[in-house]
Order: sequence, then structure tokens, then C-alpha cells
Amino acid sequence: MIKITHIKKIGYRFLVVNIVFLLIKLTVNHEENRLHGEDPINEPIFYYVSAVILFLLTWQVNDWLIKRSSKKNILKPNMGFSNSLKILIETLVIVLPLTALIYYLAIFEFNYMCKIDSENPWLQFRIDFFRAALLLFSLSVCNLFYYITKRTKEIENSMHRLKQEVMTSKYNSLKNQISPHFLFNSLNILTSLMYQDRDLASDFVTRLASCYRYILDNKEEDLVSLEKEMNFLDSFIFMMNVRHKESLYITTHISVNPKDFLIPTLSLQMLVENALKHNYFSKEKPLEISIFSINNKSLVVQNTLRKRKEEPSTKLGISNIKKRYAFYTNEPVTIEEENNIYKIAIPLLQKTIKQFNIPLDS
Repeated sequence: MIKITHIKKIGYRFLVVNIVFLLIKLTVNHEENRLHGEDPINEPIFYYVSAVILFLLTWQVNDWLIKRSSKKNILKPNMGFSNSLKILIETLVIVLPLTALIYYLAIFEFNYMCKIDSENPWLQFRIDFFRAALLLFSLSVCNLFYYITKRTKEIENSMHRLKQEVMTSKYNSLKNQISPHFLFNSLNILTSLMYQDRDLASDFVTRLASCYRYILDNKEEDLVSLEKEMNFLDSFIFMMNVRHKESLYITTHISVNPKDFLIPTLSLQMLVENALKHNYFSKEKPLEISIFSINNKSLVVQNTLRKRKEEPSTKLGISNIKKRYAFYTNEPVTIEEENNIYKIAIPLLQKTIKQFNIPLDS
């Protein structure tokens, strides 16, 4: 498939070169016939071959410089005027000396082969060189314009696709958190507590109400402050500790100011629940989960790794979080498994973050 695409691209460019050459040849012939009343004296084969070589070379060099610039500026959605101008200048710096060399050799050194007959060779050289320079300049500008237009369209399509995916992810997150399964488990625990410890049961009801209030209050928000998420997580951890007792230990250590950062709604709770769902734990082998920050860059949810011997994970929860982060940043959600430790790091978003996405070049 790649080879066919490459052949099609070369074929299209070769067709463009021939059309441009034909149009220029007709124009030049018309002018010369009008001025001299005879056929052009320039050797057409040389000009045709040199035009094909220079056009295809310039196109390829311009493409290469564009790709190189895109990789260096991967966090910038648009190339920008300064980068475009830099690419244009670099393209001309590479191809124009070669253009001058080709016409110089053809007119002065190998004229017996090219048969470019001219009363003033230097004038002919300047005409040919500047004509070629103008055409190569126009080709580079058009190629840059095509790339920028294509890039803008790709960004718009990616934004539209990501918006749909984020809306789906938000819906799935909300649906998972207010599922009957979660509610029934909580009510069963509450029923047991009412006979064992009424004070703890009262506290449990308060925390349960707090969790659902948070979910319902923020169902339309994809991002919330880290402070709000940590307050919600505190209630969720309390409920999980009551449910699993000595089988579960969850600790948090957030060294940043939680008011200064945003994260996707319910993302921490989803990661904690993911650890509970996919790992075996008991009083003899408790599950240890740590939540901590790394500088001002990311939050890490780390847990002991003892995978359940059941059906493999679909990783839908992780995929959900990655899609939501992709709508705001290119900073990756990273996952590490080492020495029986599972670690996932999610970026901390600045409060000034705006919705955007940059399609990464392959």
C-alpha cells in the first residue's frame, strides 16, 4: 500500500511538471516567434530534463524540510509564518545553487551537447536561472500552502472526532460510577454497619451522599480542580476502606497546591477502582495503593501487582482517560510494570488549559 501511494505521488508530480513545462514552452515559443519570426534555438530536450529534475528535487526537499520541522515543533498545531518562511528559504538555499550549476555547465561547459545557441551566454544564463528560480519559488510556496491547508483540515477533523470520543468517555465514566452495582454494594455495606456500628454507618451515609453529589454536580464538566477530585476521592477511599477493611491500604501524598491544577473528572477514582478490579488481595496479602504527585507535572497512582487469574483486562478505563487527556494535551499518560508494581502517571493540567489537539505525525 505504501509503495502504491508513493508511485501515485510521483506520477502526480510528474504530470504537474509536464503541464507546467508545456505551458511555459508555449509562452516562450510565442514570444520568440513574435520577436524573431523563427523556431526557438534552445535545445528543448535539455530544458525538459532539467525542469523535471529540478521540479521533483525541489518538491522532495520541501517535503523533507516540512516533515523535519513538524517533528521538531510537534507541540505546535500550526506551522506558523516564521517556520514556513524558514522552510522556504532553506529549500531555495539547497536547490538554487544546483540550478545555477546545471545551467552554467549546460551553457558554458557542455554546450556542444546541449546546443544552447545564444549571442550572449551570460544573458542566457541569467534568464534561464531567474526563470527557474521563480518557478521553484512558486512551487515551494504552493507546496507549503497545500501542507498548511491539509494540516488545518486534519486538526479540525481530529478535534471533531475527539469531541465525540470525549463526550462518549464522559458518559461512560458517569454511567460506571452511578451504576446499580456500585449502589447495591454500598447499601449492603450500610445495612451491615447499622447493626454493628451506627456512628460509622452515619459517617458512611454522609460519604456516600457526598460521592453522588459530586458525580451529579460535575456530570457536565470534563475537567475539575484537583482539590475537588481529592475531596471526592477522600470519601471514596473511606467507603472502600470500610468495605475491604484490612485488605486494602490507600495513601495519598500531594505536594502541589491542588487549587492550581485540573484533571479529568473521576479519573483518580477510576484508577483506584481499576486497581481493585484487576488485582487479588486479602488480609494476608493486602493491596497497597499510593497516590502522589511528581513536581508540578503529574500524578501517579501506584499499586502492588497481583493480577487476578480471570478474563484479561479490556483496559477500557485507561483508554477512556487517555482519550480525555488527548483533547487537552500531548503529554502522555504513562504506564509502567516493574518488580510487581503497577504505576500509571497522568499529567497535571494548568487552570489556563484550553481544548486543543495536535495530530502526531507518524
